[in-house]
Amino acid sequence: MRAFKQLMLCSAGLSGMCGLGWVAPALAQEAPDAVSANEANVIIVQARRRDEDVQDVPAVIDTVTADEIGKLNLRDFKEVSTLAPGLQLDTNANGIGGNAKMRGVNFDVNASGNNPTVEFYMNDAPITAGIVLQQMYDIGQIEVQRGPQGTLRGRASPSGSITVTTKKPDLYSLGGFVDMTANDIGTQNIKAGLNIPVIEGIAAIRAAGVWDENELDRVRSIYTNRDPWSRTKSGRISGLVTPTDWLRFEGMYQRLDRDQRSYDQIASFSEVNPDAAPSPVYISSKDRLSNYESPRLVNQAFDVYNWRAEASGWGQRLIYQGQYYTQKIHSTENFDKGNAFAGNVDQITDTRSTSESHEVRLQNEARLFGMVDYVAGFFDSHNKPHTDLTNPTIVALPAAFGGGIAQVVQTPITSQGKTHEQSIFGNLTVHIGDATEISGGARHIDYKDESQLIVNGATISNNAQKAKKWIYSGSIKHNFTPDLMIYAATGSSWRPGINVVGDFNITPSPLENSFLHLPAETSESYEIGLKSTLMDGRLRFNLTGYHQKFKNYPYRVPGSGVFYVNTVALRDPTTGAVTGLAQQVNNFNFVGAVPVEVNGVEGDVSFDITQGWTLNASASYSLGKIKGGSVPCNDLDGDGVPDATTSAPSLADLQAAVGANNIAACNVSQRASFMAPFSATVQSEYSFPAFGGNDAYLRGLLTYTGKSQGDPGNAWDDVSDYALLNLFAGLRSGDGAWEIGLYAKNVFDTTKTLTRTNPLFTAYQQLGFAGQFNPATGRPVFTGPTGATATSTYTGVTTTAPREFGINVRYAFGSR
Repeated sequence: MRAFKQLMLCSAGLSGMCGLGWVAPALAQEAPDAVSANEANVIIVQARRRDEDVQDVPAVIDTVTADEIGKLNLRDFKEVSTLAPGLQLDTNANGIGGNAKMRGVNFDVNASGNNPTVEFYMNDAPITAGIVLQQMYDIGQIEVQRGPQGTLRGRASPSGSITVTTKKPDLYSLGGFVDMTANDIGTQNIKAGLNIPVIEGIAAIRAAGVWDENELDRVRSIYTNRDPWSRTKSGRISGLVTPTDWLRFEGMYQRLDRDQRSYDQIASFSEVNPDAAPSPVYISSKDRLSNYESPRLVNQAFDVYNWRAEASGWGQRLIYQGQYYTQKIHSTENFDKGNAFAGNVDQITDTRSTSESHEVRLQNEARLFGMVDYVAGFFDSHNKPHTDLTNPTIVALPAAFGGGIAQVVQTPITSQGKTHEQSIFGNLTVHIGDATEISGGARHIDYKDESQLIVNGATISNNAQKAKKWIYSGSIKHNFTPDLMIYAATGSSWRPGINVVGDFNITPSPLENSFLHLPAETSESYEIGLKSTLMDGRLRFNLTGYHQKFKNYPYRVPGSGVFYVNTVALRDPTTGAVTGLAQQVNNFNFVGAVPVEVNGVEGDVSFDITQGWTLNASASYSLGKIKGGSVPCNDLDGDGVPDATTSAPSLADLQAAVGANNIAACNVSQRASFMAPFSATVQSEYSFPAFGGNDAYLRGLLTYTGKSQGDPGNAWDDVSDYALLNLFAGLRSGDGAWEIGLYAKNVFDTTKTLTRTNPLFTAYQQLGFAGQFNPATGRPVFTGPTGATATSTYTGVTTTAPREFGINVRYAFGSR
């Protein structure tokens, strides 16, 4: 009901936007005279586990409401980052997991395990980013909270949390909606929902779903006419029962299936390096092309069960929140990155995992002694990840026999494990008069983890860790006037040591293992800020500065990773028996545990210029730096400084440089994040009365991203600044029952290359020819094999989303 109350407040106000710390209007525009602008611009959040005006919370919180999701035609959850500067949301191309990056540090689920830097929550329970970063529908509110988390909810996270609240059933009104979008680049999106009060005031159910087809990033292969394609089908059913005034039960089940056919985008290296060899077919980043013959295929299936019970009495509330979800992901990935051989050589990956969490907490409803609020609870979670894959090794024929593939040796690999985390937590807030508040909290974490890496039936890595750790948070705020609040906050965080998956070397070195099995990370943060409300609520201005220090932060090498000597098994093609071991050049995104310091500033301002015209702006600057940390690197000349590589080394050159270590290490002081330090968002809307009591509107969204530096070992992946503009225009009924809108995203069709790898390459085993034939069989006698590499004239790139023009039609009745 919180989201519904908020929507009513938005509906009552002027045309201010409900989002990013202020409220935008709902579909109904006219306000009762009794409601002031200040009351209308209230947005309620649950950052501290109770309903509060976002302007009263001593923390930076960006909010995105259901109204704003509709207004800006946000379909994919990753688009939420356009409303929260400094936040970057990505999904892995292989479909396994997703990433949220914020406040100057990175996160990659392949490297950083189950505990991200930014934690995701669905209806108050922690959930993996891969389930959330999908097509959105029937969302009540999204809250992006910055800074260390963990003393009030779920799990510890050093950079922030993102909470997603789905719309709850309405106990009193029948209602529903249909929302349809189509554009000029192949998207068809239909969302719908129905709310039914089964027993008025006591029980209700709500069903909602989405069907979406689109062409992803529109990257096509030069070898085929098959378009990239993605289809998402998802449904959710929610139930709410309130048998008495003091008892409440909620339940939700969600199923999501997604199928994807895509091609990895490439571009000619000569596009940025004039000294590079010309490509057989010149391809620029703007062409949105790939040179892979076959597509990458991904299938995802998620089941989420979420439930909650609340009991209230004597001014206290007892809450139990539970959740269970499963993931099933099947993907293919081309192993011949350099396209050295005809056809694709695919790695097949199957991931199956389950997760379960339970949280019980007690908190006050009525303030104790007129001045104290508290929250105390217990949290328990289990995760069981399991991945099976086939890792291919290419064995090539001699050039005299065509140089094609003689054999592909498939090595079965299993990565499995389980984690168990239990914690107790508590938070106390003391209100000293009406102007001052002091708050503090702590959490004790008890963590256990086991993981195994099994290659060809042999366990090459078996790791276990146990850890117990306290973290804390504290804040003080003072309202110098009812409209000006100054606050200071501090907090610590902890993440368990990680076991990086992706290096399947049969004989890893101690140095190599140090970049795969990392110690636990700790961090401390300090923050000071102000929140102000002026001109009777028409103008708001918030500003925050912060400093955060990390120990053992897991820094993952970007782009294509670093080269290392990889030992693989060779097999008889008939019997499958291992016939020997061979070494070859391989690359992987290894991880180093390093010290990092982050400094940043965040601010936002909103202004209701007139009764029909609003303007909102927010900005973020965050710079994270490694302070003398040892990281995996390419260092063929042995000077301790990461090399700027333009091609893959030969096996002999790499062996000479790294010796028995298999890999090189460098001591560096450099950027810890590959995001642009500065980014900003500006929104504006103008609405005015139209014919028949309806309303017309014009709105715009401008996102600006400053220049960024990528991998110091890659001289070609820096990104200059750029801006993207989205425009919207439409007509809606005065009572909000229907709306028809036209929109254009990336109006000027800006194509910016966001990432660029070093030149792609393929590692393989090369057979030699002895110059003779077996007299018994007449077959040639081969020698070797020996490790070889083939460097491509192409690099892997990603670019900004293509321009799209579209139409959106919405209709709703009753409870929405």
